[in-house]
Amino acid sequence: MPVQNFQNGGAEITLNLGDLNPKQKEFCQARSRYIAYGGARGGGKTHVLRLKAVMGALAYPGIRILVIRREYPELEQTVIIPMRRMVPAALAVYNGTIHMFTFANGSIVKFGHYGANDDLEYQGQEYDWIFMDEATQFTEYQFRVLGACLRGATKIPRRMYLTCNPGGVGHFWVKRLFVSRDYKDGENPKDYTFIAATVKDNPQLLENSPDYIKQLELLPEDKRAAWLNGDWDAMSGTFFPEVSRKTHIVSDFWRVPAEWRKYRAFDYGLDMLACLWIAVDYDGRAYVYREAHRSGLIVSQAAQLMLDLTPPGELISATIAPPDMWNRQKDSGKSMAELFAENGVGLLKASNNRVQGWMALKEALKPLKSPEDRPGLLFCENCKVIFDNLQTIQHSEKDPNDCATEPHDITHAPDALRYFAITRLLAADRPMVPEPPDLDEEWVTDYDETMTGGEVDEGYLNY
Repeated sequence: MPVQNFQNGGAEITLNLGDLNPKQKEFCQARSRYIAYGGARGGGKTHVLRLKAVMGALAYPGIRILVIRREYPELEQTVIIPMRRMVPAALAVYNGTIHMFTFANGSIVKFGHYGANDDLEYQGQEYDWIFMDEATQFTEYQFRVLGACLRGATKIPRRMYLTCNPGGVGHFWVKRLFVSRDYKDGENPKDYTFIAATVKDNPQLLENSPDYIKQLELLPEDKRAAWLNGDWDAMSGTFFPEVSRKTHIVSDFWRVPAEWRKYRAFDYGLDMLACLWIAVDYDGRAYVYREAHRSGLIVSQAAQLMLDLTPPGELISATIAPPDMWNRQKDSGKSMAELFAENGVGLLKASNNRVQGWMALKEALKPLKSPEDRPGLLFCENCKVIFDNLQTIQHSEKDPNDCATEPHDITHAPDALRYFAITRLLAADRPMVPEPPDLDEEWVTDYDETMTGGEVDEGYLNY
């Protein structure tokens, strides 16, 4: 469909939509509610986004389409300006003040950005189609807010189209829904379609920029695997790139040895309690072996949950908490640390130096004694939330030595682990094994004499 002709007031208008490669055609023909395209750089995702939006506006008179990106300047350069060149003025008029195309058939294509504080701007709006450009730059919460805007009185099929590459703050949820296909209750697998495309699927780019693949091949290993091959395991997160399932995950313990020292570390707020149970062996290697994540708990409920999840007889050496637990409350005059203690959980105050804490955590994640040794911090298979959060959390945009505080819902468990890592803790004591006593020769009895009652003779051999 490189060229199509349309009638407008009796005049014939020619629209050149450009050529589509097979993966782009598959994207345009998909019919599920959520359709993601990409996985690697150079797969032609921005071109097919522009083309699909224009095709939809022309095919469904009166359709309401939203095209959104995290930052507006990038959207203008990569989508709006090329679309203005693509669409003749006789078919659609662009209003730069409100950032919207209005088509002659009544369809609209609205452009917008969605930053960290723009939630209210989109809640309550209605669209038939939504295009989310560079979806891994958005949080899952933002994705769900936009998904709630897919509604209206028309019979136009409601769809959301996403373009994406590995990496970014939204890496984990995009991978979970579209690549790993690991669904939670209420999520219908039939609603999600992923079309994986790499630069090798885009012959137009290879023809116009034959050296592009060579440029990608010169990148560091993790970026090369992600941007050239679309490997979603290569760039799970940028602050802790050393964290990997192969290196840091161990099979669940049937029983954590009673002799190992055990600690709890938590981050607390009404929005979320994130608590980790961590055991330290004789060498000082730590194992995260249990986790709890619960929202809406007051202090007494949070303390009770910690106690309920700690089996009888499991001795906890210390429960490590953020220093703000010692701030006094205006209404009661008590600190939350006091309230936890009154409810059976005494606390040990951790340092809140974020940079030092993250560096201590990075030290714990590296091999303990030698490059060939296992890391000093390992995770049991059942502790999925903390492991996934570590793979997802990004660098702060303000301080590269700090973790980003958004999306906030993935920061609680890493913060709890940071409090553990920055606190000086003791390894387990090896059990004392008594040494055998030294025996003097005068106490040693000759075995042969004892058995025969005297000197050994040849008759002894006949027994």
